[in-house]
Amino acid sequence: MTSPALFPRHIAVLILALLACSFAGNHIAARIAFDNETGLLLAILCRSGVTMLVLLGIVLWQRQALQMPPGAWRWQLLLGLLIATQSICLYSAVARIPVALALLIGNTFPILLALLTWALGGSAPTRRTVMLMGLILLGLVFALDLPARLGASEEAGPEWIVGVSASFLAACVFACALWITDHKLSSLRGSVRSMLTLMIVFSSMVLAGSADLIPGGMNLPANATGWTALGALVLLYGIAFCMLFVTVPRLNMARNAPVMNMEPIATLLFGWLLLDQVLSGMQMIGGAIVLTGIVLLTYRKDA
Repeated sequence: MTSPALFPRHIAVLILALLACSFAGNHIAARIAFDNETGLLLAILCRSGVTMLVLLGIVLWQRQALQMPPGAWRWQLLLGLLIATQSICLYSAVARIPVALALLIGNTFPILLALLTWALGGSAPTRRTVMLMGLILLGLVFALDLPARLGASEEAGPEWIVGVSASFLAACVFACALWITDHKLSSLRGSVRSMLTLMIVFSSMVLAGSADLIPGGMNLPANATGWTALGALVLLYGIAFCMLFVTVPRLNMARNAPVMNMEPIATLLFGWLLLDQVLSGMQMIGGAIVLTGIVLLTYRKDA
């Protein structure tokens, strides 16, 4: 089979920018849903369930084989559980701290992936990579407004601490999931792997909700605004996730993937317009430093 023709770069960049905005809108809709008493597990259940059904339709339509390579099932199960954990952590952060800040911290996973790869026998980070990691961490210091918080007489509130911790844990878990994808499941077709992953996420949310592991996790929205936000997050996430996997063979991701890092910027804009969430000038400078470092870290000169 021949590889599909690549989109012209301006088309690929436009598609990735729209996908990043759709993912950003999903997180804004999630915050609105949570503010209207929607359960966290319910949001992930609906999001993963609808997207799983669409991907299942794509897999069946393309008549893709569902047979797993020997020994791959345990890694696929672990991947699904990691993505389920990442979803819970990131939505927990979105519910507690400004959405853009949660996304900025969550998007530090390239640093953690590079360190994890090195720890598990891969190549050591280059001097350029180490310098960019330091730049990202410096940006996070200002994005989190740590100087002001450390100088304040009152301690950071528990919601802030939980939100920041949850978003960082989401980055750690996602880095592990990417390592498994690259090193243990790379031979499995992307749409099949994603469909199976979401199936495991969906099943995990059903079990967690049945066991009441997160109090109120399966609560229905309290009003029409909550229902609308829940529908929006499912729609935005489902369209973006499925479109990404349908078009990725034609997007030249090795060259264009850094465009997806505009998601926190779009989240900041949407958060300001829809949630009145405004970061301070210092936090915005820190966010710009973080995004610059992430783009440079993921950019490949040979692409």
